[in-house]
Amino acid sequence: MMTLTERRSIRILQVVGGMDRGGTETWLMHVLRHIDRDRFQIDFLVHTKDKCAYDEEIIALGSQIIPCLDPSKPWLYARNFKQIMRECSPYDIIHSHIHHFSGYVLYLARQVGIPMRIAHSHLDTLQLDASSRFLRRAYLKLMKQWIARHTTIGLAASRKAAVALFGSTWNTDPSRQVLHCSVDLTPFQHIASLDPVAVRAELGIPEDTFVIGHVGRFFPQKNHAFLVEVAAEVAKREPKMRLLLVGDGLLRPSIERKVTQLDLSDRVIFTGSRSDVPRLMLGAMDIFLFPSLYEGLGLVLIEAQAAGLHCIFSDVVPEEADAIKPLMRRMSLSQPAAIWAEAILALRQARSESDRVEALQLVEQSSFSIRNNIKTLEKLYLECFQY
Repeated sequence: MMTLTERRSIRILQVVGGMDRGGTETWLMHVLRHIDRDRFQIDFLVHTKDKCAYDEEIIALGSQIIPCLDPSKPWLYARNFKQIMRECSPYDIIHSHIHHFSGYVLYLARQVGIPMRIAHSHLDTLQLDASSRFLRRAYLKLMKQWIARHTTIGLAASRKAAVALFGSTWNTDPSRQVLHCSVDLTPFQHIASLDPVAVRAELGIPEDTFVIGHVGRFFPQKNHAFLVEVAAEVAKREPKMRLLLVGDGLLRPSIERKVTQLDLSDRVIFTGSRSDVPRLMLGAMDIFLFPSLYEGLGLVLIEAQAAGLHCIFSDVVPEEADAIKPLMRRMSLSQPAAIWAEAILALRQARSESDRVEALQLVEQSSFSIRNNIKTLEKLYLECFQY
C-alpha cells in the first residue's frame, strides 16, 4: 500500500461568486496560503469573468480561477459546469460557499461524479427568507431539498448559519457541523513597529481625532445607511469625530450622497477596498461599529477583537463571534441612532496597549486562529477518504 506522501494530492474545487475581498473570500485566501499545497490542490470556480482582488495571488500560488457563467440561467449554467468538469476533472471534493445556490451546484457535481460534496453556510438569512415572495420561496424550498439530498458534508460558520441552510434539526445529523472561519493573525503582531500618527496622516486624520471604523462591502446586509446616521449623532456630541469606511460595492454612491445630505463630507473617509485592514484597525480606529442586518458570523469582528477594539454591533450577529466578551457590546437595531451614538461615546477612552496585547493572545488561542483552523479543515478533507 502506498504511503500518504506517495499519493497524488487531493483536488478541491472551491465555489464562490468571485474572489474579491469579503469575509468568506478572505478566509479562503488564508486557507490557500496556509494549507499543505503539496497534499491539497485547491482551485476556484467563480461566477464572473471580471478580475477580482485575489486573482493574481491565487494564480501565483499555483491554483486556477475557473469562470462558470450564467448562474441565473440554470440550463446554460449546467452546460458550462459540465463542460468545465470534462476539461478539468477529476476533482475529489467540491466545497460550495454560495448559500442556497449550493443545492444546484452540488446536484450538478453529483451528476458528474464528484464523490465528496460540501455545502458551507456563511449567512443567517432566516429572517430575510421568511419575507420572500412566492417564487423565491419555491426556489429556496427546492434548493434546500437538493442540499439535503446531494450534500455529503454540511458546514456552517455558526449555529445560526447552520439553521438557515440545513434546518432546525441540523445538529441531529452527524454530517453537519459548525466550522468557524478564521483569521491570519500575523499582521496584528506588528503593534510595536506601527506608527498610528503616520497611519492617520496617510488618511488625512488628525492625531487627536476619535475614529469610528467599519469594514464591509457596500451591500444592503451591512446597513451602511444606519451606520452613517449613527455617525451623524456622534458628530453632534464630538466635533473631532471621523468615520472610516473600508470597503467598496454597489451601494457606495448612494451612501456618499447620504453623507453629503447629512453634511458629513468632511467627517467620513471612504478608503475603498484595502489589503491592509489590520494596519488600519491598529493604527487608525478607536472603536468598531458593525450594525449588520444579518450575518453568518461576521469574521471582521474577529479581526477587530484581535486589534483590541471595542465593538458595538447588532444583536443579530451570532454569539460565536464573541471571542473576547469584554470587548463586545450588542445592540438592537430597533434602538434609534442616538442611543447607538451614546454607547459609542461611552467607550471613547476604553482601549489601552496592554488590552491589545492580551486581546491578540486570546484570539490566537481560539478556533479563529488560522493555525488552529487549518488543522481542522485539513483533517476534515482527509477524512473524506480512507487511506
